[in-house]
Amino acid sequence: MRIVESLAEVASDYDAIVFDQWGVLHDGRTGYPLSIQAVTDLNSRDLCLAVLSNSGKRAQANRERIEAMGFSRELFAEIMSSGEALWRDMAAGIIPERRFFAIEREAGDAARFAAGLDIALCTDVAKADALLLMGLPDNGALDDWDAVLRQAIDRDVPAYCSNPDRKSPRSGGVFVLQPGAVAEAYENRGGKVTYYGKPHLPIFNSLRKALGIDSHRLLMVGDSMEHDIGGASAAGWDTLLIWGGVHKGELPQGGTCGGLDALARSMGVPPPTYAMADLR
Repeated sequence: MRIVESLAEVASDYDAIVFDQWGVLHDGRTGYPLSIQAVTDLNSRDLCLAVLSNSGKRAQANRERIEAMGFSRELFAEIMSSGEALWRDMAAGIIPERRFFAIEREAGDAARFAAGLDIALCTDVAKADALLLMGLPDNGALDDWDAVLRQAIDRDVPAYCSNPDRKSPRSGGVFVLQPGAVAEAYENRGGKVTYYGKPHLPIFNSLRKALGIDSHRLLMVGDSMEHDIGGASAAGWDTLLIWGGVHKGELPQGGTCGGLDALARSMGVPPPTYAMADLR
């Protein structure tokens, strides 16, 4: 592992640089000024840049969100979200269920996601074929969904999770619950969950193919040791951990090689190739 001061130190060694969103590019509301500048500078060097996000929303919705936070449209060659991957499988008929009870971050997210699909959204879990775990309100708690999960377990309803993250950073150093936590709770009760997104290999391969890159000279820049570093390492990519994101509270003395190695071992993933406090 190598601690770097700037992504520019190693960027030219790769055919593409892939960024996570939350904790790397923005905090869910505001783009990090240093990240905006860093990505803009890399783009000016004609480097291929992309986004790979555990977001329940589709790729276009994520592109619009990133643009609204100060990242110009032309910066990223591809934006691949876990929600986009799930939508494509639903459209292709790979997922057989047609009636879904959706858990969403904001009212209307599921309806916008379902546009163009031959599926129905149910407001009553008793009438649903499956759960769709897309997002959670920022003030949500796991207990909020206890009744839904109990009903779904009783009916042996499968769940599809389009965001495997269990928590995500917000402004002011706050962390909020994410759908992966609900999916994990459902599995712990005996429910069946199909995950879309990092750290699962298909989404890494999908992005690489979308970029038209045959080699594995890709660098994943992320803040989750499990999802970004573990998933990209399994795909054969190099990795750069932003330790000031989701793991900030687990590294009270900052990022050191010893501390980061220990964190990686505790999570059962290889240590990152590089590490830095924040994207710059």
